[in-house]
Amino acid sequence: MSLYYQDETITLHHGDSLKVARTLADGSVDCIVTSPPYFGLRDYGNDGQYGLEDTPAAYVETMRALFAELRRVLADDGTLWLNIGDSYSTKGGNLTAGKTGKDHGGSYANMRGRAGERSGLPNKNLLGMPWRVAFALQDDGWILRNSIIWEKPNAMPESVTDRLSGRHENIFMFSKSQRYNFDLDQIREPQADVSIARAGRNTFAVDQSQAGVGTPNTFDPTSSVHPSGKNPGDVWSINTQPFGGAHFAVMPQELARRAIVAGCNPRGTVLDPFSGSGTTGLVAQNNGRKYVGIDISADYLKLSLETRLQNGALDLGGAA
Repeated sequence: MSLYYQDETITLHHGDSLKVARTLADGSVDCIVTSPPYFGLRDYGNDGQYGLEDTPAAYVETMRALFAELRRVLADDGTLWLNIGDSYSTKGGNLTAGKTGKDHGGSYANMRGRAGERSGLPNKNLLGMPWRVAFALQDDGWILRNSIIWEKPNAMPESVTDRLSGRHENIFMFSKSQRYNFDLDQIREPQADVSIARAGRNTFAVDQSQAGVGTPNTFDPTSSVHPSGKNPGDVWSINTQPFGGAHFAVMPQELARRAIVAGCNPRGTVLDPFSGSGTTGLVAQNNGRKYVGIDISADYLKLSLETRLQNGALDLGGAA
């Protein structure tokens, strides 16, 4: 475990996420945006990597313990955006659900059947890992504010004939406190012409509940529209994105952007405890935020510096 790289806007740590988290100061980040390794999906070839726990319950406990520590690191008005995919209990082939959302590479071949062997459930069961983790965090004190569906229009096809192919993943938005930083105006979408015409072009109403005025949805959306656009809702249709630096897909920049501009104070600090190729850091920099990344793989930290985190004055010679 070590400080891998640091400049005015970027801090990268090499090591186990929980061990590194224990060294971070209380309230030192304003927002956490991350996608951890999914249970039983890939072997990244790193000792101590997450996702290879013996059972689903052990994986859930790993996530609970990590985010309990990160809750201390998060500012009182901070938010956590957690993208996590599901997997199946199977002994007949590679796990495929959610595989396009990760920032990490890794091998599928040596993971054949491993989730099935360790889940304790009959073959072909969808394990429900995202909600297992979400409920564990909720029981641990996090406030679960949203379950967002990331719908993938260009999802990779699956060679299955006895169920529907997977085309979505979960993104959970948690807060540490009941009052937290959330700027909905940053991610509003254009109003439909029919909505504007129905309400009248000079008729606008603003929901000020986050500022402590009134309660949420106090205006009638059938008779009023917001001047900055409509609430985008909890289903986000965002294409997956390939990454030219390696043969794997990464978190889409638009997904990270929405979380960061809505959930992080301007000029605040964003943390990703599974930094991978650095998508969260790239988007944080592009939107005026500082970035703290953690990864167990020095190779991925180096890759992210050479490709996605190029805005900083890089000095790879000083990397640990």
